[in-house]
Amino acid sequence: MSTATLEKPAAAKPKVILAEGNEAAALGVALARPDMVAVYPITPQSSLVEHVAKLIADGKMDADIVDAEGEHSVLSVLQGAALAGGRTYTATCGPGLAFMFEPYFRTSGMRLPMVMTIVTRDGITPQSVWGGHQDAMTVREVGWIQIYCESVQEVLDTTIMAFKIAEHHDVMLPVNVCLDGNYLSYGASRVELPPQAEVDAFMGDKDVNWHVALDPSRPMAVDPLTGGSGGKGPSTFVRYRKGQCKGMQNALAVIEEVHEEWAQRFGRRFAPLVEEYRLDDADYAIMTLGSMSGAAKDAVDAARDAGRKVGLIKLKTFSPFPVVALQKALAKVKALGVVDRSVGFRWNCGPMYQETMGALYRLGRFIPSMSFIGGLAGADITEAHFQRVIAETEALLTNPAPTEPVWLNEKD
Repeated sequence: MSTATLEKPAAAKPKVILAEGNEAAALGVALARPDMVAVYPITPQSSLVEHVAKLIADGKMDADIVDAEGEHSVLSVLQGAALAGGRTYTATCGPGLAFMFEPYFRTSGMRLPMVMTIVTRDGITPQSVWGGHQDAMTVREVGWIQIYCESVQEVLDTTIMAFKIAEHHDVMLPVNVCLDGNYLSYGASRVELPPQAEVDAFMGDKDVNWHVALDPSRPMAVDPLTGGSGGKGPSTFVRYRKGQCKGMQNALAVIEEVHEEWAQRFGRRFAPLVEEYRLDDADYAIMTLGSMSGAAKDAVDAARDAGRKVGLIKLKTFSPFPVVALQKALAKVKALGVVDRSVGFRWNCGPMYQETMGALYRLGRFIPSMSFIGGLAGADITEAHFQRVIAETEALLTNPAPTEPVWLNEKD
């Protein structure tokens, strides 16, 4: 678990419950007080929106809910609500994310500060309804912030923080909170619910439509046709794209600021961008994302007990890619093994490995590295798998890196 407990303020009296990841996400949404949610169920996300719907039906969450006919409509409905000044939320995964791709792309282009949970699921064909990161990784270049969670508590806390990050005036971009299908969505653990009054104070005043709004007193064109070869079309399009990129880079500092404020208010600290685990005196490291990190840390501890100088680097924020924070961690080690729960088809490796190679290039030094791919279609990545990752990464210190990825569950 990637949380470090701080001394809590005397006034904070959290309620302690047992919750699965999907329920924790729904409770986090309720604490953030959205104005509208739109839902459509899909495995393994279904129970999340069922929890949201029940909270609204039971009067424990004051929000309008739209049970749309499909995911494309879900996001289209919420765009209208966001443009009218509402705080908005939804959740999806897999084929549902693919079906909403058109409005998904438009949401970030219009700089709408929406929050959407992706209960991550592997790709279809061969058919799979089980966990993996393929769906979220497939849309990593569409302009949404992506934050991955390791534990159920982190799901709840990050869901609340995501609204504050999205609505920050230096960001104004939608946020995906990514939690692993099956392992976090249905995995139950102890969770602390922060008091509503404390969350309200943390969130502050809502101001989500200051830049673009459906307001008769301030008429404007929203999402106009731009581009082409004449007039100011191309320059307008370039200005918007440049603004999106600027907002994405601004998000790195905002994510850190919001996490620090959360730690001070609620006594739980999560590494906002990159977590370093037993890295200070390590010769080499393995790299993880999401719920696999717990088993990886156990493997690192066991290897340390055996006298092997290995550490762990865990990404929490994947988009924007935290290049500077990752470079700081990578500078401490001489070899690296990157474990992905998805495939980068173009490069025959994992997407996180591919992105990390770019960060290494900017670091200006060569570090022997290897891509490991595991956990596809809901397969477990066990401590034994990570012991293999550690052994093969350690071998990079003396032997050149292979060109092929290592498929961890190939013979399971």
